Amino acid sequence: MAAAEARRVVVYGGKGALGSQCVRFFKARSWWVASIDITANEEANANVLVKMTESFTEQAQQVTADVSQLLGENKVDAILCVAGGWAGGSAKAKALYKNSDLMWKQSVWTSTISSHLATQHLKEGGLLTLAGAKAALSGTPGMVGYGMAKAAIHQLCQSLAGESSGLPAGAAAVAILPVTLDTPMNRKSMPDADFGAWTPLDFVAETFYNWSTGVSRPASGSLVQLVTTAGKTEASPARP
Repeated sequence: MAAAEARRVVVYGGKGALGSQCVRFFKARSWWVASIDITANEEANANVLVKMTESFTEQAQQVTADVSQLLGENKVDAILCVAGGWAGGSAKAKALYKNSDLMWKQSVWTSTISSHLATQHLKEGGLLTLAGAKAALSGTPGMVGYGMAKAAIHQLCQSLAGESSGLPAGAAAVAILPVTLDTPMNRKSMPDADFGAWTPLDFVAETFYNWSTGVSRPASGSLVQLVTTAGKTEASPARP
């Protein structure tokens, strides 16, 4: 396959655990892969480095401009937004404001930017994925900031399925709603947990790959739960 014909994917959060797995997975299948993150992923074909700022508009404009400069007229087959994080705390917690702000920056800023990038750079019939959370389908009193941010992503995904959302013709926006991903950080912070109930990163990467190539892709606007039991993962539509 000539380089000009290579399929292209942009991974937002491409240096994190899931993002790195996605970069490796798509690269192994001869895709051109760009990573967007605060640090470079050396395995990617190209990197867009996010400059840290307290201003959403400043960060969004910087990333948007740098991606436009990188891609030029080239359209991509998929944009995978896997940026995010976790922070706990009730509405009474001292860290409520700080944690809520962090969750908004890590999840909502990145998802919003990814959605706009999709309107500019995604091919017709392309795929945009967002990272929601099964927990945010209902109340999250012990992790208020996290729940708010993830619920916002669910709403964004459903909005993008509308006719006037700005996505290219035939493109799909799909959000994954995992319970717990099997990452090194999660294993370190929860060493006594049941890892058999955690979703493997390669399952998620393979799912994204299948959807990107049109295999078993859900309808645009779908919220897809990822539930792992005894090492077996099921992907099923969420019922908010």
